Amino acid sequence: MAAKGLGRMDFFDRQWRSYRAIVDHDLMEHRAVAAATAAAVEPWLAARPTGATPPTWLDLGCGDLALLAPLLQRLPLGHYTGLDLAEAVLPLAQRNLGAVPYPTRWCSGDLLAWSQGDGADGPDAEQDPARRQPDILHSAFAIHHLDDPQKQQVLEGARRRIAPGGLFIWVDVFRNAGEARQAYIDRYVQRIRSGWQPLSAEQREHVETHLRSFDLPAERGCIEAVAEAAGWRWHWAWQGAHQAEAMAVLTPA
Repeated sequence: MAAKGLGRMDFFDRQWRSYRAIVDHDLMEHRAVAAATAAAVEPWLAARPTGATPPTWLDLGCGDLALLAPLLQRLPLGHYTGLDLAEAVLPLAQRNLGAVPYPTRWCSGDLLAWSQGDGADGPDAEQDPARRQPDILHSAFAIHHLDDPQKQQVLEGARRRIAPGGLFIWVDVFRNAGEARQAYIDRYVQRIRSGWQPLSAEQREHVETHLRSFDLPAERGCIEAVAEAAGWRWHWAWQGAHQAEAMAVLTPA
């Protein structure tokens, strides 16, 4: 059992080093994403009524928070929950966030499973911020691993579970309108091969393999319609330079 566990950790470490190299060299514009996230959240917070209960933030696929932590550290939150399928990343996220003046919770879990829950988790939810409906939902580069019916389930479940007047920030990769998945994959692979030279050959291979095997980016236009049918207002708040990365801000309709 120990050997198997070490094998899993070695796989995680190799994959994580590839991911960190992408972030460190800003190959997917993570710095612009962090700035756009702040630009979306801070006016929303400023518009809240005086005396309102400090908002709760739920991160669906929190990762290691390396770039988002500075924003979270200065926000007047009431509670933060980081949820990620990779349990090994949660201590990294906790370390990067550091000491903040509000309680935090770290959970290993599936964002799709969360979305299928039934709202606030029990009668004591108002007393326990970790169990309240989140005021702010955030997800970065996670939902594109789900197929289209699952994305619809997430949008419907998130709409049901978010607090009234809440904010859903969805950062991800998206296909252009009318673009087939294979065409998207082909152009993204070309982008990696021509411009991601800061990564080693092995790291580029890791990214390409992951891309071909797991990436199912939503098609712009189609996903907007799905979101609107689920009860959301959709706004494109940021667009990356490569017609892939983008940030949508969703609010309850």
